[in-house]
Formats: sequence, structure tokens, C-alpha cells
Amino acid sequence: MSLRKKTGEWIQQTVFVGPGLLAFSVIVLIPFLLGFYYSFTEWNGLDLDKAKWIGMDNLHRIFTDDEKFWKSLVFTLKFSVVTVVLTNGLAFLLALALSRALKTRNALRTIFFLPNVIGGILLGYIWQFIFTKGFKTIGEFTGWPLFELPWLGTPQTGFWGLVIVFIWQSAGYMMVIYIAAIVGVPKDLQEAAIIDGASYWQTIRKVTIPLIMPAVTVCLFLTTSNAFKMFDLNLSLTKGGPGTSTQSLAYNIYAEALVNNRYGLGTAKAMLFFVLVSLIAITQVWLTKRKEVEA
Repeated sequence: MSLRKKTGEWIQQTVFVGPGLLAFSVIVLIPFLLGFYYSFTEWNGLDLDKAKWIGMDNLHRIFTDDEKFWKSLVFTLKFSVVTVVLTNGLAFLLALALSRALKTRNALRTIFFLPNVIGGILLGYIWQFIFTKGFKTIGEFTGWPLFELPWLGTPQTGFWGLVIVFIWQSAGYMMVIYIAAIVGVPKDLQEAAIIDGASYWQTIRKVTIPLIMPAVTVCLFLTTSNAFKMFDLNLSLTKGGPGTSTQSLAYNIYAEALVNNRYGLGTAKAMLFFVLVSLIAITQVWLTKRKEVEA
């Protein structure tokens, strides 16, 4: 290959790939590498010349003397497990119902998808009003104990309040992915299973679910990562309260770095958080990928 042709190819690649690579480097790669560096420093996040290198002290402090971090981690793990299971279960059931020949299925799909369009901060404030004012009014009229609970006032109800809002926001998006997968399942396989004597739910379990495992992989990955990274709902709905009983790991990192002005310590927590979420996501994708089959 001539030098002129090689030069032309490099120029072509630079023109098409260069802007995207530059944007990725500036927005993602460089901040990530700087964050990795600052996780080994003591810094208030404001004065660049006062970032003091302290080595592994931040990690030592997290593992030996940071009870709030570990409480937030336990809360986040529990929250993630509950929301991933319930969100995907509800989304799959909605997808089964709305992939059938219903006259209003398009309208219903739109209605269930709409909460995903609303921003998390705004959604949190809307549901804060619903929990504190709307439920209270309904409880006064009906006398039902469910609506008279202090939904954001105790650790238990605060946890379930966050779970309800997260599922309400996320299930519609996952439903759309499941619908696309279910519609693509070959009808002849389903009909053959029914002819062989399989019931409706046996057909779903033995035919439909194995064939939509790629969609299951995607939905589990999205809900797992979103649940672990949940911050906006936490900030607007409970602010981690009462006390720090509903503080997610993302909110703990935010408070450490931007409220307490311990940016180095907060960045060290963020790096540990990144490693944890990466390991869990990779494991989940590996496990579900093994169950994928072809039609």
C-alpha cells in the first residue's frame, strides 16, 4: 500500500472518528482518569493546588471508619434486588397483556411508557406531594390504613416509597423492550406447543421466555445499573431520610464530595462503586447470556 493511500485513509478515519473520540475523551475518559487520581488525594474539590497525595488513606478510612458508606451499600443492594425483580416481573406481565389483540393496546402502551419521560427530580417532587398530601386526603375519606401510613416518615415506608416510584418510572420502558421481543417470537413454535398439549403458561415458560432471553439480558442490565445509580429520586423524595436510613450509595458519594467538601474521599467511594457495579453487571450479563437460545 502506497504512502499516499495510507495517509488518505488516516485522514479519512480522523475526520469521521476524531470528533467522536475527542468528545468521548473530554467528557468521559479524562474525567475518569482524573477521578482515579483524586481518589488517592485529600482535596476539598475547589483549590487545585491543595490536592494532597495521601495514597491509600481514603480506602483505609472507607473500610475501617465509615459506617454510613456501608449502611448505604446495604440499602442500595436491598433496593436493587427488590426493584430489579419487581420491575422486570411487572414489565413482562404488561408486555404479555399488551402484545395481544386489544383495541386500546397502543393507548395503554403510551400511558405505561409516559412516566419514563418525566425527569427523576421532577418525578420525586410529584410523588412527594402524592405521599404526603394525596395519600393523606384519600386516607381521611376512606379510612384505609394503607393511605394513612407515614410513607416518607419511617425507614421501612421510605424504602418502599422509593421502590414504588422507581418501578412506576421504569416498568414502562422495560415493557416496550419485552413487547418487541415477544412480537418477534415465531408463532408456529407457540402453536406447535399448544397442539402438543401445553397450557398457556407452559408455552410462556418453555417457549416464549427462552426465546426472549436477549431482551431479558438487556432489561436486567438496565434495571440493575439504574437501581444501583439511583440518585435523583433519592434526592428529591427522601433526601436519604429519615436520618440516613434511605440513603443510596450514589447519594452518599454526592454528600461526601459536594456537601462535606471531601472530594478526594468521595471520589474514592465513587471508584469503589464503579468497580462494584461493573462486577455485578458483567456477572449478570454472563449468566443470562448463557441461557439465550435461537429459534
